[in-house]
Amino acid sequence: MNLNADWVVGFVDGEGCFHVGINTHKEMTLGVQVLPEFTVVQHKRDVQLLEALKSFFGCGVVRVNHGDRLAYRVRKLEHLREIIIPFFSKHPLQSKKKLDFELFKSVLLLMEGGVHLRKNGIEEIRSIAIKMNRGLQRESPAKLETN
Repeated sequence: MNLNADWVVGFVDGEGCFHVGINTHKEMTLGVQVLPEFTVVQHKRDVQLLEALKSFFGCGVVRVNHGDRLAYRVRKLEHLREIIIPFFSKHPLQSKKKLDFELFKSVLLLMEGGVHLRKNGIEEIRSIAIKMNRGLQRESPAKLETN
């Protein structure tokens, strides 16, 4: 499959997810780990779409998600910062998912500055993450960018 940027944006608008997990991890200094992730889930019959996304971006993995669902996932910080964020910055999402992307991008910028390595930084990231994926009373992008 040969994908183009417009198709990818539309597909991700409908099927993609930008997520920031904050998980307990006793081996980490603060006892938690911040895990940003870009993912697209599909029924296994559409695995070719997920493989095409992996090829398009040149990073990530396709794995079993749950049952008969597969997921294309990008978790490596370098790939999120250098491939996923620039792509969706250059080719903006059109749905309210754009707000999740902007919040996701702000978390990655905080992590780049090492904020996730401080206790108050984890709380700052947590306060952003809980607004994502329907957690935020959807504000306009202009209002979000001024905050």
